[in-house]
Amino acid sequence: MNNKFLLTLAAGALALNFSTASAQEMTPLNSDSEPDRMDWSELEAKFGAFPTVPDGTRVGGVSKTLTNEYWRTLGEGYANIAKANDIEFVYQAAANEGDQLGQLSIAETLITQGFDALLFSPQTDANLMPAYEAAIAANIPVLNVNDAVIPTVSHYVGNVQKDNGVRVAKWFVDNTSGGKVAVIEGQPGVFAAGQRTAGFTETIEAADGLDVVASVPANWSRELAFNAAANILQQHPDLIGFYANNDGMALGVVEAVKAAGLQEQVAVFGTDGVSDAYASIRSGDLTGTVDSFPALTGEIAMEVVLRLLDGQDLPRVVATPQALITKDNVEDYATTDMAALRKILMAE
Repeated sequence: MNNKFLLTLAAGALALNFSTASAQEMTPLNSDSEPDRMDWSELEAKFGAFPTVPDGTRVGGVSKTLTNEYWRTLGEGYANIAKANDIEFVYQAAANEGDQLGQLSIAETLITQGFDALLFSPQTDANLMPAYEAAIAANIPVLNVNDAVIPTVSHYVGNVQKDNGVRVAKWFVDNTSGGKVAVIEGQPGVFAAGQRTAGFTETIEAADGLDVVASVPANWSRELAFNAAANILQQHPDLIGFYANNDGMALGVVEAVKAAGLQEQVAVFGTDGVSDAYASIRSGDLTGTVDSFPALTGEIAMEVVLRLLDGQDLPRVVATPQALITKDNVEDYATTDMAALRKILMAE
């Protein structure tokens, strides 16, 4: 065994021991306001070129569900970096977005399989806590990736969740003369859902002439969102807009708005930037979405976890990009070329 490899092992061991100790002392994380943070675009400038990855490196990922395009695309981003660096990568997810115990079981199984690091995207802020604690006890670093937040996690990658709602609210402020709006929330108990809703509601309430008249959870379900939106439109036929915490729900809201014959009156926004949302914007049905660029987020997260394995002292939060997408700019961001997308976002 050569000296360079021994030094690498020693650096990694020190980093892991530091992570374990730090995890026990971490204050509850608010990923939106954590001061120990940096922007994704600063990684290379602050920490140097992408590290050399030791042969045999293995990374495991557990996500919410693969029935949602966002999480499938996040996994594609992970796999892009894994493939480019000859990393063995396994990506698994729960059967659906309500299968908290199933997701926990997957995470616990991954811990026993000898991975060098793990990427967790929990269904709620609490359901993967036992697996996180077990991983840390086993000296396996865990990176929490968008969007629920494990309170004691030492490293997180994701966008500023509150800003999703703020961006949509500002659209209503800038593009309407006021009126009633409503929120279709995600899953109760999930940090991202709460922050997105708060960002929208607080910004609307601070503006003149706009009023949030309903805010209803739909648990990330398109069907539940349709039903909730239909009920809200019956109660408030003069409503001018909806903000849904994800795109699947937003597309359900679009169906309810169409069924009520209110397409010309009611604007509908989602969050995530999935391909169906882009198609709906192009067709004139969905007004917009806040794209959080899941493939790029996956690439950034994999880079971050590899830098952590390299012993780099990264901040607790690495913030990823987002943009409000409407018919005016949909083609600017509609690319699967990650290098091109990085250039666009770096220039902003």
